[in-house]
Amino acid sequence: MSLRWRIMGSLVLLAALTVAISVGVGYWATESRLNVFVSEIADDQAAYLARSVSEEYTAVGGWHTIGDALERAGYLNAEASHDEGEDSRGDEAGESFHLEQVRVVITDVNGRVVTDNMSVLASGADATDLDGSRRTVYDLSTNQPVGRLFVDVDQELLSSESHGFLSTLLYIILFAGLGTVAAAILLSNWLAKRITAPVKALTEATQAIARGDSTPLDITTNDELGRMSAAFNQMADTLETQRELRRRLIHDLSHELNTPLSVVQLEAAGLRDGLQSPEQAAEQIVQEVDRLRGLLTDLNALAETDSGELRLDSEQVAVSDLLSREVTRWQPRADARGVALSLEPVADLPEIPVDRMRISQALGNVLNNAIQSTEPGGDVVVRAALGPEQSASISVIDDGVGISADDLPHLFDRLYRTAQSRDRGVSGSGLGLAITRAIVEAHGGTVTAESDGPGQGATITLTLPAVE
Repeated sequence: MSLRWRIMGSLVLLAALTVAISVGVGYWATESRLNVFVSEIADDQAAYLARSVSEEYTAVGGWHTIGDALERAGYLNAEASHDEGEDSRGDEAGESFHLEQVRVVITDVNGRVVTDNMSVLASGADATDLDGSRRTVYDLSTNQPVGRLFVDVDQELLSSESHGFLSTLLYIILFAGLGTVAAAILLSNWLAKRITAPVKALTEATQAIARGDSTPLDITTNDELGRMSAAFNQMADTLETQRELRRRLIHDLSHELNTPLSVVQLEAAGLRDGLQSPEQAAEQIVQEVDRLRGLLTDLNALAETDSGELRLDSEQVAVSDLLSREVTRWQPRADARGVALSLEPVADLPEIPVDRMRISQALGNVLNNAIQSTEPGGDVVVRAALGPEQSASISVIDDGVGISADDLPHLFDRLYRTAQSRDRGVSGSGLGLAITRAIVEAHGGTVTAESDGPGQGATITLTLPAVE
C-alpha cells in the first residue's frame, strides 16, 4: 500500500473513530440527563401538588373535594391539558410537561387510596408500595399530616417518547458524522497528496540522479518537506561536483601517468636502438619514475585521511626553525624557475605541537604550488604571525597567476585545478592542497586561501594551534 493511501486511511479512520465515540458519548449523556430531568420535574410537580392538596384539604376540612384540586391542576383522569396562562406551576417547574404521562395517587395517613387520577387503584385500596416521588399532605390549620401524595411518571410511555427523541438525535449526529467523515476524506486526500508529492518528486529525482540527471527539486514550503528538498538539492549538487571531480581525476591521472610512461617508453626504445646513451636514458627514466612515485604517494596520503589512518607523531617545534628548513629545502626549486623565495623575520611565536614530517609535507605542497604558479622574476614570501588564541598563522604569498572567485571555494577539493593553472600549463594533479588541508585539520588547525582574482597572486594561510 502506498504512503498516500496509508495517510488517507489513518486520517479517515481517526475521523470515523472520533465520530463513533462522539455519537456513543452523546447518546449516553443525553439519555442520562433526560432521566434526571424527568425525575426533577416529577419532584417539582409533587411539591406543587402537595401544597395545592393541603390547601384544599384545609379549606374544606376533608377529602371530599380533593378532585377539584387535581382538576384545576389538570391531572384528573389524565385528560385535561395544561393551561400555561392560568397555571403558575409551569413557571415553578421551569419546563412544560405532558400531564398524560404523570400518575397522581393520594392516600390517607393509613395508606388507603383516596384518589388515583388514572383509576388504577380503587378508593380505599392499600397503596403502601407505590413508586415515584412522594410528599406529605398536611392539614394547614393544625399542621398535622393527613395523608401522602405520590407522583410517578408513566415509564413505558416516557420510554417510548424518549426513544423517539433519542433516535432523532442519533440520526442527526450520524448525518453530521457522515458529513465529518466525508470532509475528512477530502481533507486527508488533499493533505496526503501534499505530503507525498515531495516524496514522489524526491523518488523520481533520485532515480534521475542514478541515470546521471541532477535536475534540482522545486522548494515550495519552509517546513520539514521543504527542508528535505533543500537537503536533497544540496546532496545532488555535491554528487554532481564529485562526478565532475571524478571525471577530472580520470583525465588528470591518465595525463599524469601517460606522460612519464611515454617518456620511459621513448627512453627505453632509444636505448634499445642505440639512439640514447645508457647514462642519459637511466637519468631520464629515474626522474619519471620519481614523478610516478610522487603521484602514488599523494594518492596514498589521501587514502589514509579517508580511512582515518593518518597518525601524528607530535613534538614541540619552533615556528622559525620549521619555516627556515622548508625555505631552505625549496630554494633550489625556486632558483631553477627564476622565482625569488624569501622568509620574513619570524616574530616571537610560541612553539607548536606538530608532526614535523606531516607539516613539512603540507607546507611543501603549498610552496610547490606557489613556485609553479609564479612566473620567472616573481616573488614567493613566507610569513608567520601570532593568530587567534596563541595560534601560529603561517602564510605563503605569491604574485603568480591568482585564483578566480569561482575557483576559491573549491581550491582544496581533491583533484581540483583552477582555470588559471590549466590555461598556463602549470603541472600538478590537484591533490596537493587537499592533502595539506587534511594534515592541517588533523592537527586541529585550519587552512584558507585568498586572492584578488586572476593575475593578482594568492595567499594560502595555515593556522596551527599552540596546544594539542
